[in-house]
Amino acid sequence: MALTRSFKDTVKARAERDPAFRDALLTEVVDQFLADDRKTGKAVMRDHIDATIGFERLAEETGSSSKSLTRMLSPSGNPTASNLFSVLSTVQRAAGVHLAAKAGR
Repeated sequence: MALTRSFKDTVKARAERDPAFRDALLTEVVDQFLADDRKTGKAVMRDHIDATIGFERLAEETGSSSKSLTRMLSPSGNPTASNLFSVLSTVQRAAGVHLAAKAGR
């Protein structure tokens, strides 16, 4: 059976109508980075950006080019901590959320 909608379109549609889903995507980004799964973290970050702020607005707000941001978050991209936290901060601000880490055992 063929899919009638792309995964990215499905994620975007859900994110547009469900604020809790948007927040969950952003939380998953951080969880994946903290678990040292950079590949998944960058993939979910791309999906979140595509579904919310968009790369053009992100570029304007971070002072980076959209091309650079896209490349940085690509599967082969290797973002610096400074760039990654700048993107994360901007995305949080745009979403109106503040993520905080909590220690656990």
